[in-house]
Amino acid sequence: MTHDIRQTLRIAVAQLNPTVGDVAGNLALAREARRDAAGEEADLILFTELFISGYPPEDIVLKPAFLAACRKAVEQLAADTADGGPGVVIGFPRQGEAGRHNAVALLDGGKIVAIRDKVDLPNYGEFDEKRVFAEGSISGPYNFRGVRIGIPICEEIWNDMGVCETLAESGADILLVPNGSPYYRGKVDVRHQVALRQVIESGLPLLFANQVGGQDELVFDGASFAFNADKTLAFQMSQFEPAITVTEWKKVDDSWRCTRGPMARIPEKEEADYRACLLGFRDYVNKNGFKSVVLGLSGGIDSALCAAIAVDALGEERVRTVMLPYRYTSDESLKDAADCAKALGCRYDIVAIAEPVDGFSSALAELFEGTDEGITEENLQSRARGTILMAISNKFGSMVVTTGNKSEMSVGYATLYGDMNGGFNPIKDLYKMQVYGLSAWRNEHLPPGALGSGGEVIPKNILAKAPSAELRPNQTDQDSLPPYPMLDDILECLVELEMGTEEIVARGHDLATVHRIEHLLYLAEYKRRQSAPGVKITKKNFGRDRRYPITNRFRDR
Repeated sequence: MTHDIRQTLRIAVAQLNPTVGDVAGNLALAREARRDAAGEEADLILFTELFISGYPPEDIVLKPAFLAACRKAVEQLAADTADGGPGVVIGFPRQGEAGRHNAVALLDGGKIVAIRDKVDLPNYGEFDEKRVFAEGSISGPYNFRGVRIGIPICEEIWNDMGVCETLAESGADILLVPNGSPYYRGKVDVRHQVALRQVIESGLPLLFANQVGGQDELVFDGASFAFNADKTLAFQMSQFEPAITVTEWKKVDDSWRCTRGPMARIPEKEEADYRACLLGFRDYVNKNGFKSVVLGLSGGIDSALCAAIAVDALGEERVRTVMLPYRYTSDESLKDAADCAKALGCRYDIVAIAEPVDGFSSALAELFEGTDEGITEENLQSRARGTILMAISNKFGSMVVTTGNKSEMSVGYATLYGDMNGGFNPIKDLYKMQVYGLSAWRNEHLPPGALGSGGEVIPKNILAKAPSAELRPNQTDQDSLPPYPMLDDILECLVELEMGTEEIVARGHDLATVHRIEHLLYLAEYKRRQSAPGVKITKKNFGRDRRYPITNRFRDR
């Protein structure tokens, strides 16, 4: 197919939610998007990184059958372009002569016009592409209907590998960048700065297309955008929402410029974090086929926020909450839990745990004779609760939601086979003070796409009272931990910033306290290895980002 050199180009940006491993479903999603783009007279539709396989596919790409299925899907999509409609830029994993590649295909005129393989494979944090992919080679732009498009792939614009510079020197008119860029707070601004640097160095306009949706711990937030060559923001798509947007580009004074596109508002701070938790939780539950969820509702802030996220993500009819009281559960907690469930509109049951706890105590009485009661007996309460929630899960097929925050998980204030039981944790990467911040925000706002009701869904008393596990009389978290603002700051220094103890003390913290928190952090690694996955919110979550050994005698003294 030949086309005259043109002065306008309509590019559809497919900011969509593929599912890892669902090759047929992702192909169907791509075909539907292309039909929509054709209806708006788009010339080209740009999909995101590894769209056909879903991103990140991890070790699935080691299966030849999977790579063959992905290749077949791309060939089928290429055949569709014989209809003269929009051309396609789409990512897929492919088997090449030198190994497996993270590749992008340009499809037009009923065939695969070109394929390029990713050169710069990220190997840090949540990325380990060098484990499964081989590096490609830098190549020039491709002529698409008279326009020379360069296609850097995600990481290739984040570092100084020279990919964009080579494309510019080879005559590219526009840079189209398919991405799989996960969320953390403030990530949109970071992406803008990365893209601007490439625009300045190459002198070319750049379109950044990012996928949206949850994949295990990762949340992809979309927020696709473009910069013109003069460094102005050309358009900005919404965050956390799938969309297909047709943008219009015109050639002005030998340079391509975007003249039409959306300018969506980007959420900030608590709103962005809450919506990331909601999207990550919703996709984990739905993509893994769970019909409903169940969680213990204690009357505390963590379980209340998890319940709110669950209802907003799934709807009240798919969420079951259970209060599991013991002799130390206060009347205040009973009321707060009931009020929270009522405000959310979800099912609320009460299952007392006195009998199972007393049964365990009786069974162990002879073995424990002559010992003092302590943490062991407290943990029996938590493990009885965990067993009951798992029994409900087994009986009714509901996924158990576990509710520990990052502060607790950091210092080991969670019970294995007890409150750590569960399939997924929407607040796993939120420190305690962030939990309070998101809870207060949710009481004032109903996020877009939420299935819950507006207004106060987390009772004010839950936000106001001192946090407590209620495993012994008059217990509060601050009995054995620093105040949460102090604890969270120390933990952020240790985990996110990898600061030494002297640096942390220079911020105003007590040296003995810092040493103790560091010790607890290292000691709890074995627990975190056995914890449920949860949404990544910070720059360094436990699991994908922070991989410390369990056996570890280092202490910064």
